Amino acid sequence: MDLFKKCESLVNVKTAKEKGIYPYFHRLNSKQGPEVVMEGKDIIMIGSNNYLGLTSHPEVIAAGKNAIEKYGSGCSGSRFLNGTLEAHVQLESELAEFLKKEDVVTFSTGFQSNLGIISALAGRNDVIVCDKENHASIYDGCRLSFAKMLRYNHSDMEDLERQLKSIDTTVSGILIVTDGVFSMGGDICKLPEIVALAKKYGARVMVDDAHGLGVLGEHGRGTAEHFGLENDVDIYMGTFSKSLASLGGYMAAKKEVCEYVRHVSRPFIFCASIPPANVACARAALKILKREPERVKALRDISNYMRDGLKKNKVDIIDSQTPIIPIYTYEDEKAFISCKLLFDRGVYVNPVVSPATPVGQALLRTSYTATHTKAQMDKAIEKIVEVLDIIK
Repeated sequence: MDLFKKCESLVNVKTAKEKGIYPYFHRLNSKQGPEVVMEGKDIIMIGSNNYLGLTSHPEVIAAGKNAIEKYGSGCSGSRFLNGTLEAHVQLESELAEFLKKEDVVTFSTGFQSNLGIISALAGRNDVIVCDKENHASIYDGCRLSFAKMLRYNHSDMEDLERQLKSIDTTVSGILIVTDGVFSMGGDICKLPEIVALAKKYGARVMVDDAHGLGVLGEHGRGTAEHFGLENDVDIYMGTFSKSLASLGGYMAAKKEVCEYVRHVSRPFIFCASIPPANVACARAALKILKREPERVKALRDISNYMRDGLKKNKVDIIDSQTPIIPIYTYEDEKAFISCKLLFDRGVYVNPVVSPATPVGQALLRTSYTATHTKAQMDKAIEKIVEVLDIIK
């Protein structure tokens, strides 16, 4: 059997391209923002994770430029060896203070953060209990860890308790891992119930707050702040590629836990560290978030405005309290066609099709930014309603 034989199997990709409805790899010609230029077209961007609108903020851009001038373009090594800048340490200290945790470890990407945290902390005799709709990086972290993985039905607390009951805690440590805000549905995990069950069964709790930081809580500290449970979550994981307008990721936890991960985590030890410009941009974005918590409210307000507008127009959405608002098309091909028609009308959205969703539950994933305007939302609603009417 030829190893490359499988490369001929992407029939759906070929078909979508032939029909002119292939929705991926559109090229940007401008900075990220509420409106962008994409392939020469002016586009309202409602498919990005630039939640606080900071990717084009002058302070963030200036910080990145200054860091390149001071440190150069890269670190040429891992944090473990020659790749630790004073700026890395400063970012970790500032983030730990903001999140009210003892310490923070930064990783080169958000995906790598989940790989590095989970694989370091969970071993062969341990059990990881995961929500079925957790991010792919969590699942890959579980595989890398060699721990046993149990999955519970999405946000089903009875099923979570059933899984916890099955574990022999005399031989196994338990880590419950959940997204704070689920990236496809936009719903928030049932953190109070998860924390209560963790205490009951002696488990530790890790929250992937990639889509929670800058989004939830009065100050934007995320899911735990939203529920008033900041002292009850053992590990926060997050990313700089969304609200913090950069690239990289982190874990926040007790000092001894962070120190252990620094010395054991292969994805941390054997990867080059975050480049200087990315560190500086994340620090600048964090500074703005601390200084301007009103951005969190602006994001909430514009998301609610869009959600209300879609509901008034009887658009079939997954209801949530976050800036992620998925719109049902049900059929995969209708999702692709909708993306094409919306793009042609100056609106960018993301398709979510099987196997990322169950068959027959295809979505348009829309997401919003604190700097969007109501006029932009009104136009987007108008075009969405128009396109959904066409594909009926």
